[in-house]
Amino acid sequence: MTADQHPFHPSGKTALSVNVNKVALLRNTRHLGVPDVVRAARLCLEAGASGITVHPRPDQRHIRDDDVFEIAAMMKEWPGREFNVEGNPLQNLMRIAHDLSARGLPLHQVTFVPDSEDQFTSDHGWSFPLDAERLKPLIREVQSRGVRVSLFMDPDAGAMAAARAVGADRVEFYTESYARAWGTPDQAKVLALFTEAGKAAAAAGLDVNAGHDLNRDNLTDFLRAVPQVQEVSIGHALIADALELGYEATVKDYLRCINQAFST
Repeated sequence: MTADQHPFHPSGKTALSVNVNKVALLRNTRHLGVPDVVRAARLCLEAGASGITVHPRPDQRHIRDDDVFEIAAMMKEWPGREFNVEGNPLQNLMRIAHDLSARGLPLHQVTFVPDSEDQFTSDHGWSFPLDAERLKPLIREVQSRGVRVSLFMDPDAGAMAAARAVGADRVEFYTESYARAWGTPDQAKVLALFTEAGKAAAAAGLDVNAGHDLNRDNLTDFLRAVPQVQEVSIGHALIADALELGYEATVKDYLRCINQAFST
């Protein structure tokens, strides 16, 4: 099957959204404004990335509020590319989404992630039915602004219908378990969970995103096993690769990995 024949991807491939949090983390170690987060985002778009992702946490240890607004303003120069803001809607995310709308700045997708305020990094998805009632009004509020909502989820096929029932447009599969298992005897068993979850999401009417510890080694295998994935959000590995290869070469190599997944 060629890319343009793929049933889940009218555009021909999975979209690559680059998470620039780690660029901001490096910048924040000094007070010089370098590396420039907005410039990093622009270079990734120039290299072919389909979008930019940020995850501003309440302590602003990497992406800061001003970064969100400056990147959003830059995104106005890139019609057809998407801006995705991640975070916990019970913390600072809803305020940021509201402020972007109030300023007339682009926001295409909001990804709800159940992080605690002091959490080192994202490490689990939402739980159903536990989180259902508090998520429903928050999802409706974001969607009322014409913004797509994705829920960060573990690869649990049984939870996909519940995620759709609360109004989500998409789910983003938390892929760290796959990344840990890749290249080990557990790879096939773990990957099968994502395959089934992808099928269940599609059956429930959800689109599928994925992210966390995906890299140039494991990305192609994942997309072949979960062809429903419409977008991958990749930050840590991609920015680490860019330190050696540069943004342009790195983004193009991730796009190569994506295209390889859909080649015969």
